[in-house]
Amino acid sequence: MSPRMAALTRACADFDAMRALRAGLLVLLCLWLTVAVLFPLATLAVKSLTTPDGAFAGFDNFIRYFSTPSLAVSFGNSLFVSAATTLVAVSLGFAYAYALTRTAIPAKGFFLTVAMMPLFAPTLLNGIVLVYLFGKKGLVTTGFFGILPFGLDIGLYGAVGIILAEVLFVFPQAVLILTMALSMTDARLYEAAHSLGASPGRVFFTVTLPGVRYGLVSACFVGFILSFTDFGAPKVVGGFFNVLATDIYKQVIGQQNFVMGATVSMILLFPTVLAFLADRVSRRRQSSMIGARSVPLVPRPDPVRDRPFFLFCLLVALAVISFFLVAVFASLIKVWPYDLSLTLAHYDFSGTGGGGYRAFFNSLKMSAISAVAGTVATFSAAYLIEKSPGMRPIRQAASFLCIVPLALPGLVIGLSYIFFFNAPAFDLFGLHIPNPANALYATMGILVLSNVVHFFTVGYLTAATALGQLDREFESVSESMGVPFYRTFLRVTAPVCLPAILEIGLYFFVNSMATVSAVIFLYSADIPLAAVAVANMDDAGDIAPACAMSVLIVGANVAVRILYGLATKRLRRRTQTWAGKG
Repeated sequence: MSPRMAALTRACADFDAMRALRAGLLVLLCLWLTVAVLFPLATLAVKSLTTPDGAFAGFDNFIRYFSTPSLAVSFGNSLFVSAATTLVAVSLGFAYAYALTRTAIPAKGFFLTVAMMPLFAPTLLNGIVLVYLFGKKGLVTTGFFGILPFGLDIGLYGAVGIILAEVLFVFPQAVLILTMALSMTDARLYEAAHSLGASPGRVFFTVTLPGVRYGLVSACFVGFILSFTDFGAPKVVGGFFNVLATDIYKQVIGQQNFVMGATVSMILLFPTVLAFLADRVSRRRQSSMIGARSVPLVPRPDPVRDRPFFLFCLLVALAVISFFLVAVFASLIKVWPYDLSLTLAHYDFSGTGGGGYRAFFNSLKMSAISAVAGTVATFSAAYLIEKSPGMRPIRQAASFLCIVPLALPGLVIGLSYIFFFNAPAFDLFGLHIPNPANALYATMGILVLSNVVHFFTVGYLTAATALGQLDREFESVSESMGVPFYRTFLRVTAPVCLPAILEIGLYFFVNSMATVSAVIFLYSADIPLAAVAVANMDDAGDIAPACAMSVLIVGANVAVRILYGLATKRLRRRTQTWAGKG
């Protein structure tokens, strides 16, 4: 065999080996997601088809649910609240992200940090602060305790309060996704549009919106399902306006009815199918926005455009900051609203339940591990699915498994993990099969796993949005030159997508620090957590200490955000030099 033929044979063998390696990694991804998501859900589904004593009940539990008028109404309430929340939050998030990426306004870093602040606190705090603002004795309702000649009663308890709280919860998620979609843009498209004499409005509707439609669709169904499945804010301000997520909480926590909780949990899986279909449709029509010859878009100063956007961002930032200042103020007041003198007594958690400062430091440890594990898992999954040639059935299966967690409330994950991980063995077809996953139960490992699964989809969609904008030419050229895909990933893909990677890591940390629902059934007495302590204190009526613990959580997340930005500033400059060329 000639040397040329031998080299060609080796190149083909290397190509086949790399393809086999990708296929193997995709299969492992599917297996991991199956064990972490589908097996627990299957256990939960079986539970929903049984009676409390374990006998098979068929669909009796579902029939009983929908035949109960008060419970059936919850489904319609959830749809209404989620649709309204998505419309408001995504609209605000798009305008905010547009200002950060397509204008020359100052203080963009400050505005982005402020926009992420609602992620830094448990969703219970959204409802609690709204009560301090718009409740019967709230600041706004009483005209700032009589300082103003009038107050404003918005009818907080019910749909209005839930929508306000959920908008605050969904807004940063929408900003995160849309900022990445809007930042990955080829300036040549805009230069061509301007040279053809297109008006700003025409450019927006023919270039900007089509270029970010995938990110916009992702933001919409992420916002819809996040608000559809949240229970923290509705628990505090929902009043008699029941939604599906609070039905689960009431069935499990209030009535210890795990069977009906499992039944309602299964009903919540329907939005998953809709989310998957929306994702598939938008992906098929997506075209790459960044190629090997792309020129980054650098916004030029335009006072007519920049001033309104700066004012908008400033008003939103002030509203968010004021929201958290009220939380700090409430945590320092002796007895709201009767004794407004300041005190630090609420930061002494010795007289309250939940674990105090030990819970706070446990949450820091859990969140750090979840951030590393979650970032590696989501970005690797998105890369394998988006950039692997062929293997369409495996990639579609993996993509569906990556989307499934988005439709699962944290309470559903907690319930399914209880049924699955707490079982030492399973009896299947007459066989007694040991359950090795049982070793994780009541450990830090199951808390980390629940966080990674709970927040997996948003991280995955963020990574997929960034990777989807990169032309496959990078991988094609690498393969033609015999460069292994993992080397291209480390030297090209990861550096270009570094902003997305950093934001995903921070997203996992702050959400793991603030989450309640994903861990409230899984934590043990030996591993108390800060966000769970907030829920316990709120249930016990210790509202001010709950605010104090929430302030500690927010303070820790803000500090990590600042340190994270400072530590990675130089790294960003070194790995993003491509953005300064053109």
